[in-house]
Amino acid sequence: MPAETNETSQGLLYALSAYLIWGLILPLYMKALSHVPPMEIVGHRIVWSLPVAVAILWCSGALRQALAKLRSPRLVAMGATTAALITLNWSTYVYAIITDRAVDAALGYYINPLVNVLLGAVFLRERPTRLQGVAILLAFAAVLILTFQAGGLPWISIVLALSFGTYGLLRKAMPFAPAEGFFIEVLILALPAAVLIAMALPEGPRHYVPEGFDWLLLFGTGAITALPLILYAAGAKRLQYATIGILQYLAPTMIFLTAVFVFGEPFSRAQLVAFALIWAGVGIYVWSLVNSRKARRAEESAAAAGRA
Repeated sequence: MPAETNETSQGLLYALSAYLIWGLILPLYMKALSHVPPMEIVGHRIVWSLPVAVAILWCSGALRQALAKLRSPRLVAMGATTAALITLNWSTYVYAIITDRAVDAALGYYINPLVNVLLGAVFLRERPTRLQGVAILLAFAAVLILTFQAGGLPWISIVLALSFGTYGLLRKAMPFAPAEGFFIEVLILALPAAVLIAMALPEGPRHYVPEGFDWLLLFGTGAITALPLILYAAGAKRLQYATIGILQYLAPTMIFLTAVFVFGEPFSRAQLVAFALIWAGVGIYVWSLVNSRKARRAEESAAAAGRA
């Protein structure tokens, strides 16, 4: 198998795993913590992600290399920028799930791939093929239907789409391995997050004090936060940015299904039409990728035969 094909296959596996966690497992997990204030959940996600990131780097022998990058003010500034973006994204997502606005969160992640395709075209010069352009138009039509059905574009959707789209673009350009970048981000955020948790611990009318099983859930936010983000970064490094954009429709689809069949949120005809358009677009896009790969393999085989 050519190295480029192997890299693409690995990237696809990483990305799909990340979207499965984000789209199905994470909403259920956050819903179980719906009685905890959103910012305290985010604080715990950051603090308990740090030991997970350290363990991953230590096991892979890359911890010293990651710490060395902290000596560069430029790299620290880049890490601080992506850290701010991901904090904004986490906070908005948690707020949406625990306040019964999962549909708004899903809409934001439907818009997000369109933002990725736009950013990829503007900054990375990635141009979609005609079939891919049709797929993007179908997805855009689905987003318009969902927006119209919701009576306007809610702020939750806008913040989620823009923050994660920009985060992905910056992470793709950063000279960090996936685990290194995540470690630097949570290390930068750890002190403010710890202060937030410490301020919230004293019992009072506006604070929640964790007890028993809730502590286990809050500890677990580190692993469920770190794993998909690292998988996503690994996938983004190996795939075209437009491909990442289309694959991201999987996560909001699972969020929608979870919201409707598990959380009991309504599912309208407009949403049904939008789903049909989105999956038609995904099908067309995947078909174009398969055809492109077949054509590339045929060219490689012909070139190899010519050299023989």
